[in-house]
Amino acid sequence: MLFPTCALIASILVASAFGEFLQTPRHHDLPDLYEATFAELQHGLDKGHYTSVDLVKAYFARIEEVNKQGANLSAIIQTSPVALDAAAHADKLRKHGKALGPLHGLPFVVKDNYDTQYEDGMNTTAGSYALINTHVQRDAYTIEKLKKAGAIILGKANLSQFAAWRGIVPNGWSAVGGQCYSPYYPQGMPGGSSSGSAVATAIGLSAGALGTDTAGSVVYPASYNNLVGVRPTVGLVSRAGLVPITEHYDTAGPHARTVTDAAHLLNVIAGPDRWDNWTLAQPEPLPDYTAGLSKHALRGVRLGVPWEKIGYSGAAAAGGNGLPESLNPIFYNALEVLKSLGAEIVDANITDIDSLLWFDDGRASTYGADFKWQLEAYFEGLLDNPSGVRSLEQLIAFNYDHPELEMPPTYESMSRMEAALPYSRANASYLAIVSNDTFTAQQIIHDTKAKYNVSAFVFPSPQNAGWYKAMFPQVTVPMGFLPDDTVATPYLNTATVPPSNYSNIIYDPYPGKPHGLTFASTEWTEAQLLSYAYAFEQATHVRLQKRAYAEAVPKTQLYDVL
Repeated sequence: MLFPTCALIASILVASAFGEFLQTPRHHDLPDLYEATFAELQHGLDKGHYTSVDLVKAYFARIEEVNKQGANLSAIIQTSPVALDAAAHADKLRKHGKALGPLHGLPFVVKDNYDTQYEDGMNTTAGSYALINTHVQRDAYTIEKLKKAGAIILGKANLSQFAAWRGIVPNGWSAVGGQCYSPYYPQGMPGGSSSGSAVATAIGLSAGALGTDTAGSVVYPASYNNLVGVRPTVGLVSRAGLVPITEHYDTAGPHARTVTDAAHLLNVIAGPDRWDNWTLAQPEPLPDYTAGLSKHALRGVRLGVPWEKIGYSGAAAAGGNGLPESLNPIFYNALEVLKSLGAEIVDANITDIDSLLWFDDGRASTYGADFKWQLEAYFEGLLDNPSGVRSLEQLIAFNYDHPELEMPPTYESMSRMEAALPYSRANASYLAIVSNDTFTAQQIIHDTKAKYNVSAFVFPSPQNAGWYKAMFPQVTVPMGFLPDDTVATPYLNTATVPPSNYSNIIYDPYPGKPHGLTFASTEWTEAQLLSYAYAFEQATHVRLQKRAYAEAVPKTQLYDVL
């Protein structure tokens, strides 16, 4: 099913199968699902105030309220027909003292480019009708790890189609899922490409979510949706079973409402996987990412601000430092908070800045060659694909043959797919670009870090600053909001579609738009970055300062389903 129907919601609002196990809770004993942390949800489950079945029912009802009606956020492409069964199994294990950890019995959504086994009854589409009703070989390794930790896969989240590697279209749009919107402003840009994962987490449509990140696709929507997002070092988390773009930059990471919850998710999904050779190079043993979280983590830490690299469109904006003028006071305030927590802030301009442009001809050819080759390998690995698509060329032809599905007004562009057609990995220039591009970026960041003797870098989200090209980690945490008098500005892809042809307006920026603060460093420093983000989060609690607009906040709570 593509999203819960009213009939489904009616059917799930029945007495829990484990009702006799429940104590009768008072309303104030139940967590608010908009903000509930993993620990709060686990407390109620352990106390018997509700079950995992109740949680699934409540989240299904919340999805129904705002996904395709009400605010029409279009965050969820489909819900799992076996989620209630999985929840009942989790409840049975808990009842017998066999809970599997901090994720046990909690429902999560995953971006719809994670393979889920055929028996779970959900498609894996990457937002494309060319992948409807495909039969994948197995769960993505990350999905397998979530299940082994007792987590429940609640559904699949909307995304920028093929993780934003289709063409120049607004973030958050896919043919299957439609246009996803921010819950912080009507028809606001949600960020992407992990748009639905972020929106679902932001307003409590699930306990948390998994996204994927190639060039900002976890960090970007986390920033836009007032969340914590983690882009791990490439090779920390397996990509096996993900619809790919490029093995050189793809990674998988969590969206969560708190740093602690993001760390719990990373604990589960990190680790080696024989199906992804890149993960075999990670250090052993991996740390417990929750163990080092401390309010005092920033004491005596030197943080570098790469002022020359801070910018949104490659050109300095008003304010003289590449920041939009309205974001300046928010970022400067964040720097003052960091100082108050004991950090020393230093200017740390990155040398050879041109080599760290987030997108240049070399990186375009790397993306193009990888995308074409790896996507076709993914098609070949499917056990069944009713559309018959087995190559990038056939995928493009499928879209042209089904314009009513794949090319509605505003969303016709396939420029990135079409540009990838001539690229090949079987040539010396590709190999040179791959090795030189990544090595150069890594060396520049290492050298800059050593030159200024900093432990990490800090800058406003969403920024790139070369970390994607270097395959290095980033953690973003809520930093602040644009002023309420910010003018809502239509986001138009005028390079491909004349403004007069736009059938659907999406705004960016807009009043109250959230922005995150990114901590970034070199390979395998996720534990350190999470600890810095945690200290900032605990000192500011920015996420709690502004909720989504009223129509975007689901009303259903646990007491409605008990």
